[in-house]
Amino acid sequence: MEAVPPKLYGGTERVVANLTDELVEMGHDVTLFASGDSVTKAKLEAAWPQAMRLDKGVTDYLAPHVMMLETISRRAHEFDILHLHIDYLGYPVLSRSGVPFLATLHGRLDLPALPPLYSMFRDVPVVSISDSQRLPLPEANYVATIYHGLPGELLRAGPGDGGYLAFIGRISPEKAPDAAISIAAKAGMKLKIAAKIDNVDRAYFEEKIEPLLELPHVEFIGEINDAQKSEFLGKAAGLLFPIAWPEPFGIAMIEAMACGTPVIAMRNGSVPEVIDEGVTGYIVESEDEAVAAVKKLAVLDRKQVRRVFDRRFTARRMAEDYLSVYQRLIERDQPKLMAV
Repeated sequence: MEAVPPKLYGGTERVVANLTDELVEMGHDVTLFASGDSVTKAKLEAAWPQAMRLDKGVTDYLAPHVMMLETISRRAHEFDILHLHIDYLGYPVLSRSGVPFLATLHGRLDLPALPPLYSMFRDVPVVSISDSQRLPLPEANYVATIYHGLPGELLRAGPGDGGYLAFIGRISPEKAPDAAISIAAKAGMKLKIAAKIDNVDRAYFEEKIEPLLELPHVEFIGEINDAQKSEFLGKAAGLLFPIAWPEPFGIAMIEAMACGTPVIAMRNGSVPEVIDEGVTGYIVESEDEAVAAVKKLAVLDRKQVRRVFDRRFTARRMAEDYLSVYQRLIERDQPKLMAV
């Protein structure tokens, strides 16, 4: 659906790009199955010429995925291990490939169809992107929790002297941009919003958010790319992350941390696992607590925020964690492969 890495917004594809490139940098032979407009240090096998979200001629989004999975199935013997990033779509094919594989679960797991599905595919090794992500789906065969990571050189630390708060990501009810607008207003701060609007959220944007953009303290920028994030986040006094859903991870938080920018986030989903309270930001329970936290942003050490990012959330650390899982799964399947 998106290029790897994405041209603008895109969480999963950004993680896949970072992991793939880092594995290549570490000396591994990697093949990436993705859209043809992807940019990678690995060998690229194009499943479709360009990202389908940007290809107005595509109406059947499933067909290219099926072709990609069939191609992988036919070539599975070439690889030591297969790593799936499209959740359950590949389980039937890869379960019959005879090659060790795993899937990283990138989305929400509190959907009613998932428990029976994972009861059927109870042997599929899956990686969660936070411990909190697992809670609605204990049936899955979790082999690790691995936090996302970014290349250390991708974003640079900034001074936070722009006199504004930032909101970055996607305009949707669960991301709660309306709460960010309210928090900034109560705190007497300007809010800059750099966010994507998906078609599925267009009505929400037009009805709930667009009227709020007329407020004098709000500036709506739209989607931005990686090259623009250092300045946008680095000049912000803080990132507002007032999510209204159990966020599985939240890349925006570690992007801000890479820029030395502390995060004010609602206690939901992965937030307590990502944010170190009073060090890289503040975890709050309400808008009023968020407003109070804004007043305390200046006491946090932005250099320390970046140091925590370097220790916990780099692409190298992520790749090392995945390599450990790869090795474990390959060794587990080794007797079975030898028996064949």
